[in-house]
Amino acid sequence: MTTPDAVPLSGPRFQTEPARLYREMRRDHGSVVPVLLDGDIPAWLVLGYRELHQVTGDPVLFSRDSDLWNQWENIPADWPLLPMIGRKQPSILYTVGERHRQRAAMVSNALEAVDPFEMRGHAERFADELIDALCSAGEADLIAQYAMLLPVRVLARLYGFSDEEGPGLVTALNDMIDGRERALAGQAHLAGSMARLVADRRKEPADDVVSRMLADDSGFSDEEIVQDLMVMMAAGHQPTADWIGNSLRLMLTDDRFAASLFGGRNSVAEAMNEVLWEDTPTQNVAGRWAARDTRLGGRAVRAGDLLLLGLQGANSDPQVRTDASELTGGNNAHFSFGHGEHRCPFPAQEVAEVIARTGIEVVLDRLPDIDLAVPADSLTRRPSPWLRGLTRLPVRFSPVPAR
Repeated sequence: MTTPDAVPLSGPRFQTEPARLYREMRRDHGSVVPVLLDGDIPAWLVLGYRELHQVTGDPVLFSRDSDLWNQWENIPADWPLLPMIGRKQPSILYTVGERHRQRAAMVSNALEAVDPFEMRGHAERFADELIDALCSAGEADLIAQYAMLLPVRVLARLYGFSDEEGPGLVTALNDMIDGRERALAGQAHLAGSMARLVADRRKEPADDVVSRMLADDSGFSDEEIVQDLMVMMAAGHQPTADWIGNSLRLMLTDDRFAASLFGGRNSVAEAMNEVLWEDTPTQNVAGRWAARDTRLGGRAVRAGDLLLLGLQGANSDPQVRTDASELTGGNNAHFSFGHGEHRCPFPAQEVAEVIARTGIEVVLDRLPDIDLAVPADSLTRRPSPWLRGLTRLPVRFSPVPAR
């Protein structure tokens, strides 16, 4: 499968100029690009909007079953992408067919029963606590001191964790996502915490997400539910934190949104939607595996080939975005939450939107004269082809007292 002109899926350009990089890939290779993962492992990156629609809409031909991969014999035990492209994982990510539909229904039903007013109340309370901790200083980093701390606190509360357990979960999850020396310890803390909560709720149910998942009659084991809770928390935290950070960056640097920083709120939703089209937190996703030989975007795809979902590339496909300079308004036809059977469940999208919008509005309400503390072109991103978020967002404002 390896082609001589395959593009390494790494390097600083994913951090500095992904839009131009995707345009060049599309120009040189078309809508389905041969790429190399860590260790020169071959894969296909699907950048075409229509092709991505085809891949995500056909779960039989393009399966989520990673056992199909034709590269497993070349994957070392310490391959850095194993947490992302796993094998034999008992989570919703790798379940297929009717069992996946039952599992997705269990997750959706548990999240759908969350009271949106209660959830917004939790989000406002935690956001206010975080602003209280920084508002008297007159300056802050809204990534490390705010965005990276908020979503997981709200999710932990919805799951059924006590407020006292929240900060430890924040540290563990951020360590795990960071992927450095504390990653495995963070994963272990998270797994242990989830297992204890599931065991507690098995004995004594309450009005929370975990209890509702345990009450489902589809017969999933406690281990499977623990795995799904970890997937839900990781998928719900980091992209939502980046959604907050990327939206605040846009509002602080783009004149089109300046008015909303001074009392208006109409364009918060518009800025958030613009980010999902132009600067989506989840850029590329692994993946799908071809169940048999096929053709896609003019490419010969072999059985067992890995296809990566190029969400940002598809969002900016010139075949569907004829005028990318136009504001996207209320157009929600982006791929930022995926598509098809394995898309982010709709109730989970609503949870993320409530947390992100509340987080942004609390910043604008509490710090009314907020401004960037550094030149806009000095802001940097994490060097990842998968998730796109700021490393920091330094701001200054008039000091105000804590509430």
